[in-house]
Formats: sequence, structure tokens, C-alpha cells
Amino acid sequence: MDQQLFDYSPIVEREPLHWPGGARVAFYVGLNIEHYRIDRPSTSTFPGTAHLTPDPLNYGWRDYGPRVGFWRLLKALDRHRIRASVLLNSDAVDHYPQIIEAGRDRDWAWLAHGKNNAVLQPDVPPEEERAYLAEVVDTIEKATGKRPRGWMGPALTESFRTPELLAGLGLSYVLDWTNDDQPYRLNLPGMLSVPYSVELNDIGLFVGKHLSGPDFVRIVKDQLDQLHEDAADGGRVMALALHPFVIGQAFRYKYLDQALEYVADHPGVWLTTSDEIADHYARTVRPAT
Repeated sequence: MDQQLFDYSPIVEREPLHWPGGARVAFYVGLNIEHYRIDRPSTSTFPGTAHLTPDPLNYGWRDYGPRVGFWRLLKALDRHRIRASVLLNSDAVDHYPQIIEAGRDRDWAWLAHGKNNAVLQPDVPPEEERAYLAEVVDTIEKATGKRPRGWMGPALTESFRTPELLAGLGLSYVLDWTNDDQPYRLNLPGMLSVPYSVELNDIGLFVGKHLSGPDFVRIVKDQLDQLHEDAADGGRVMALALHPFVIGQAFRYKYLDQALEYVADHPGVWLTTSDEIADHYARTVRPAT
């Protein structure tokens, strides 16, 4: 079957997109704050034990994130005055309240990211999906003081009904469809797709491709430089996807700091959040006729 959620739109045929202050690139950090169940396999650094219950090796690797890695990463974000766009599992609200408090103190953006990262969105029975999504969104709103306006599914998963159900709950954009360098409207009233990245993602780079810290810095620089050049024809979005249990490892910290310094000091960059990107696009770009 062909997808009906969005239309084909080649970027070379669009009206120029203008960011605030004449910026060429809108940059945001997608900070994944996730909770993993101990009785379900999930993202692993060593596949050899991933099927076991419990799996101390992989569970402990992931659990390093909220215990240690997040607090190291936080220093880099603060140093470069970058507000995170938090992709938040609602289960993390109860398990890691100190992280929620840190984000509230910094006025971060909060996006719904499912209940936890052990249950993917298609795993939710269809007749239960709306109630499931409402519980996720309401839990995050209660804990953060802000109702989420954006969504990214665990492992970027959706059902065919997810965007429509999210729109009915008052959300206005999704990150799951990583197919563009600009936001665009979905074929649902009031619902956008905002760029996210599976390529500029610390799990894919470090765990999947086994790249080094200097490789990471070079990739971030190259991505920004090329998007900045492309933006002569209209603004672009650069999303940097980070997971505290990956980028928060001690030996990677200085490379994250170097990468963020390059972005923060680069001319023509709007340091922002995914919420602000969606708001600006919705206000300033006319729907296609």
C-alpha cells in the first residue's frame, strides 16, 4: 500500500523558508530521556546477552545514562546555552524526578516519547492506543507543567492511526518521519513533521558504526557546514540526537563539547527547540495549494 500521510515535495520547488534573525540553520538537540524495563530486550551494546532476563550487561549500560551520563551531558548543554528538546518516556517521570527538575529549571521543551523504550508503538493494541497516548501525554504534562506539543515514538515507531490520535490530543508535530531538512505539513489538519535524524544520532554513529569521538566532531561540523550552504535557497533544520548512556560516557564528553562549541559559535545558526521550530513554521509558511 502507498502511504497517505504526506505528499511528495522536492525541496528545490519550495518557497524559501526564513528563520528568525536571518539565521540559515535552526539547530536543536533531541535529548532522549528514556526508561527501559528489565524484563524486555532493547537497545544493546552486546547482542550476545540481549535475549537474557535479566541482562545486567546491557541493562546496566543503558542505566548509566540517567545515573551518570545525563549529568555530564548537562554541563555541555549549559556551557553552550543550549535548551534541550527532551524526548521523554512517561515512565521516566517517576523513576528520574531529578532529571525532570533539571529540565524544568532550564525551560526545556518536552516531547512525548511513549511510555518506555521497551514497548514500541505498534505493540500497543489498536483498541487501547488512544487511552495509552492520553496517559503518556497527561503524565508528562503533570510532571513538567507543560503539555507536550511534539511526539517521537519509541525507536521512531507509529501505528497508522498514531498521528491522527495525537492531533486529537492537542499535539501539533511528530519527529518520526526523518525524510527532510525542513518541516512540512502532514495530510492532517494542524499536524507537522519536524526534522529529526537517524544519521546524526549517537547510537547509530557510536554503537552501530563504531566511530570515534573525532569522527563525531567531524560529522557534526560537516553536517552544519553543508546545511548552511544549502540554506542559501531557504532555511534548514539540523537535529542532533543524543542519548545519555552513549554520548554521556566519560571518554566522549570532550568531543560532545567540541561539537556543540562549533555549532554555538557558527554564524547564521538559531539555537532553538523543536517546539519553536514548529511554531515558527506554522505561523510563517502558507499551506500549499
